[in-house]
Amino acid sequence: MNDKANKCIECTVTQCKNHCESVNYCSLEAIKVGTHEANPTVDQCTDCMSFECKPGQCN
Repeated sequence: MNDKANKCIECTVTQCKNHCESVNYCSLEAIKVGTHEANPTVDQCTDCMSFECKPGQCN
């Protein structure tokens, strides 16, 4: 359980092991944002590269 909320990083991805259980924040000090597109033009082209799936949450 991660309850050390970094109030500078809002997050609603509850499947991530870095998500704070009690509030919608990340527990990391910083995150890395990247892209899966050669030329990103919309927010759907960006990804949180710090995502780590909680055990039992992802395939």
